[in-house]
Amino acid sequence: MWAYESVFYQIYPLGFCSAPYENDGVLEHRILKVLEWEKHIKKLGCNAIYFSPVFESDTHGYNTRDYTKIDTRLGTNEDFVKVVKDLHKNDIKVILDGVFNHVGRGFWAFQDVIKNRWDSKYKDWFSINFDGNSNYNDGLWYEGWEGNYDLVKLNLRNEEVIQHIFSAVKGWVEEFDIDGLRLDVAYCLDKDFLRRLREFTGGLKEDFFIVGETLHGDYNQWMNDQACHSVTNYECYKGLHSSFNSLNLYEIMYSINRQFGAEQWTLYKGKHLLSFVDNHDVSRIASVLTNEKHLPLIYALMFAMPGIPIIYYGSEWGTKADKSQGDPALRVSFEKPEWNELTDYIQKLCEIEKESKALQYGGYKNLAQTNRQVVFEREFEDERIMIAINADENEFTAHFDARAGRAHDLITGETVDFGGGLRIPGYTAMILKPF
Repeated sequence: MWAYESVFYQIYPLGFCSAPYENDGVLEHRILKVLEWEKHIKKLGCNAIYFSPVFESDTHGYNTRDYTKIDTRLGTNEDFVKVVKDLHKNDIKVILDGVFNHVGRGFWAFQDVIKNRWDSKYKDWFSINFDGNSNYNDGLWYEGWEGNYDLVKLNLRNEEVIQHIFSAVKGWVEEFDIDGLRLDVAYCLDKDFLRRLREFTGGLKEDFFIVGETLHGDYNQWMNDQACHSVTNYECYKGLHSSFNSLNLYEIMYSINRQFGAEQWTLYKGKHLLSFVDNHDVSRIASVLTNEKHLPLIYALMFAMPGIPIIYYGSEWGTKADKSQGDPALRVSFEKPEWNELTDYIQKLCEIEKESKALQYGGYKNLAQTNRQVVFEREFEDERIMIAINADENEFTAHFDARAGRAHDLITGETVDFGGGLRIPGYTAMILKPF
């Protein structure tokens, strides 16, 4: 699967393109801005893009009005065809946000229910009670996602709803030539719908990739041969920044071992979760870490652990934003991409990731561990990679069963001798290939 060998780049288009929050109905060809960033994305080393919602919506994209039409604030379907074609020419795959659990109040079928009530042929597309009322005083009650009544929950047991979604997805493949989907709130989706969607999309395009948004619980519920290929690894997202901030790397390494270790009870051995340090829903990682010298280290660990790495636009040069400032602060527009030492570092990590089958497919084994240092290895077929991280300011010497005494540090290009112990400078990550 191509996705397992990729580094993803996430763009939240409405914010990225500086579109107004409310859908003003004014056509602007803003999505073409992506073309101006192609060179940056390719230079960084990302070979896949996940676009957050691009279809016509009421406000933020997740309250869809029309699954078949690019949001007027972003441009036309023809604009997006051009964007995807150009990305594909640059060997960059494209996945779109599939927001199928709910729609916006402006969704045409829901508007028909509001207007025609019992007489609407779409009333069974939603969970409706005509004896109740809504927060919007519609004179009827309907189920909203987690109590948010601007997000009208779809009835994914209704065959017409399913076929409407499938028809839209087929259109996205035929018109835009997309390569996969990221399923919004996949943990809420009906399991039968998930199974059918996996089967349906598998027939549309070879290696069509589906990744689901999941938060807690056993991810195998949503990640298996009848559902998503991958899911978002929120467990390790939390563990990554918490471990550095508390200087307790045992927290994140416990989670990684629980998920991918060699033991029989390991949860996700051989599977490929989506690894991230931030996204459009959470504070930028540069605002979360209490020590800025840990910023390169958290990216090194995120890339080196089992999983598919994804970078949120702007974070590759250390942009700051806190969730307490509201979602718009997390989803800003940049006039142009920036490049600094952190970007250089992440570029190197992208290069290493894409060239290493051990990092893409290898297992996980812990070699040495303290609160502030860790050494672990990834191995696949005849390739072995060792990762060493020192979150402390002082140099540390790690002792472990080496199996070999010398290695190339793939980050610096230097040769490292670790026969008598591995010396790890302060605030340093090393990705070592023994020889």
